[in-house]
Amino acid sequence: MSETVITVNQLCKSYWLKHQVQTGGKKGQQYERLSEVLANALSAPFRRRKPEEASVSREEFWALKDVSFEIKRGEVVGIIGRNGAGKSTLLKILSRITEPTSGRVEIEGRVASLLEVGTGFHPELTGRENIFLNGAILGMTRVEIRRRFDEIVAFAEVEKFLDTPVKRYSSGMYVRLAFAVAAHLEPEILIVDEVLAVGDVQFQRKCLGKMQEISRSGGRTVLFVSHNLNSILRLTTRAIWLEKGHLQTDAAPAVAIAAYQENLHDTLQVINLSNRKRHSHLLRNLEITAVKFAGLAGQPWLYDFGEELVFHCRVRIKRPLANFVFGYAIFDSSGVEIASTRLPLKLLAGGAPGEYLVALNVPGLRLAPGTYALNLGLHSDLGDEDFVEAAARFDVVTNQLAAESFADTIRAFSIPVAQAEIIQSSPTK
Repeated sequence: MSETVITVNQLCKSYWLKHQVQTGGKKGQQYERLSEVLANALSAPFRRRKPEEASVSREEFWALKDVSFEIKRGEVVGIIGRNGAGKSTLLKILSRITEPTSGRVEIEGRVASLLEVGTGFHPELTGRENIFLNGAILGMTRVEIRRRFDEIVAFAEVEKFLDTPVKRYSSGMYVRLAFAVAAHLEPEILIVDEVLAVGDVQFQRKCLGKMQEISRSGGRTVLFVSHNLNSILRLTTRAIWLEKGHLQTDAAPAVAIAAYQENLHDTLQVINLSNRKRHSHLLRNLEITAVKFAGLAGQPWLYDFGEELVFHCRVRIKRPLANFVFGYAIFDSSGVEIASTRLPLKLLAGGAPGEYLVALNVPGLRLAPGTYALNLGLHSDLGDEDFVEAAARFDVVTNQLAAESFADTIRAFSIPVAQAEIIQSSPTK
């Protein structure tokens, strides 16, 4: 049997993106009002149907482009990169969920994948039935599944709910059982995406330990996607960095992570928000035009566990107004709000029109490793002035997490007092 278990050669995957284009109405209008949609729907039977291309443009997007590598038996390979880099697309192709556009993938051995909550589970079946179903999908006999059944149940810690349909499971219970099944039913290749972030801290640590055990004692291959760079460094023997669908680095974990972090430092230090789409109800007498992070050791998008969250926002005032309030909210990768606050910016009250740089500091925010989104907003006495959803994203990494209890991590819901100050201004003359 060959020592190479995965061969990827010139792998490409593209998608067609559709964009609605201007077909009428006011100049620059991108979306129709509700009244226009209803009027068009009522008159549609009496109009000649126009081809779709008249109102919709198509753009080819390459999620992966000419990616090639080989993975040997027993290797633990980490895959890193920003959101949208192509990591999940690559894992879906390797798991035979998605077909590539071009290129070749050769896999030798049985593959178990954990790519999202509930992967491979039938919601109407019980936990017990899904264990046997997944084993059958992997080609195992009923005797083999029974032999590992008690270990799976003990690892997942769902004994009380074993005969309950999994559609009634919480997301955490889903992940615990799904990982236990994937790790214990003896696959030659185990593929795990960022889904483990759904579980609690103790279970994440337990899963990382199990993946180490699988690779070291069983000689099985593990592919692991994570934004927790310290886990990649500690767990893997090799790391692949993807950027905009291209393979940038395939090297030892320390080398790949250093290249990835250097790239993060050199690019996207300042995010321009001027061209972001806004809701029509916003007054826009003042607006947030840019945001910049100052993170771990100067890395703009990386923060350590418990580190002070610092970011700078550029605010443009178009006309003097009183009683400005700056608001922000932080969301995890599942869309759950972790923290939010509203801060009066008294120094801006009655400020002359111009550009102002505002520094915001949030001390001791204990965020678990993962990717977070930042919403930003401005409010005055007249109403909502500006709001930018997902204005920026940042990563939290740490090697201290294994020593922290879940009780400590949950302190993120008790947010320390944030501070905001004007650190630079250039009023318009």
